[in-house]
Amino acid sequence: MRHGKKFNHLGRKAAHRKAMLSNMACSLIEHKRIKTTLAKAKSLRVYIEPLITKSKNDTTHSRRIVFSYLKQKNAVTELFGDISNKIADRPGGYTRIIKLGNRLGDNAQMAYIELVDYNELYFTDKPKKKKTRRRGGAKSASKTPALEVAEKVEVVNEKSSKVKDSDEGIETTVEKVEEEKVDEIIEEKNETESIEQSQEEKKEEDTEEKIEIESREESQKKQKKSEKKEDSNESSEEEKAD
Repeated sequence: MRHGKKFNHLGRKAAHRKAMLSNMACSLIEHKRIKTTLAKAKSLRVYIEPLITKSKNDTTHSRRIVFSYLKQKNAVTELFGDISNKIADRPGGYTRIIKLGNRLGDNAQMAYIELVDYNELYFTDKPKKKKTRRRGGAKSASKTPALEVAEKVEVVNEKSSKVKDSDEGIETTVEKVEEEKVDEIIEEKNETESIEQSQEEKKEEDTEEKIEIESREESQKKQKKSEKKEDSNESSEEEKAD
């Protein structure tokens, strides 16, 4: 007997029902809106809203509890990432059920279930339009055509003055930009010239060092040759004396 069991069994055993609701919850988290029967939508709302409330507290414990219901890592990361940021200020009522017509075949009543914060058509934070009232015909008729022409001329003059001011502002900005570009080009030229001068000075220093080194080597060679000649002369004199 099912005395006291008030929830809808949906014509399924417990394991089948839990698996179906878990898959539907993952689909709703992924697509933000799904179409199903009205009875399943109402059961899904009771199933998923406590999990969304749990996602406000992003801890390892709450993630593990939600994962034990959903069984999909991608759905858990989406729920604790984008969705939890969207519903952070909402104290409850995260889903909306929109009733549709009956389904052909079994005549079951269909419905959309969606996340409230992802449907922009029902937002209430839109800026309100200002209400305008039309003035009476007597007031509009009281104006003479001369006054209307004068007002139009004033409006045109104001617009022309604004256009002139904007043109002058554009010209000054263009001149400033051109001056800045010229200054940058001059600075670049000066930098390149200084770099070239430093390179030429380095080259001259290198050539001077090479010349000094070559002259030293030549002088050392000459000294060695003279020493060899003196040694050979001394050896020849000693042989003659013997």
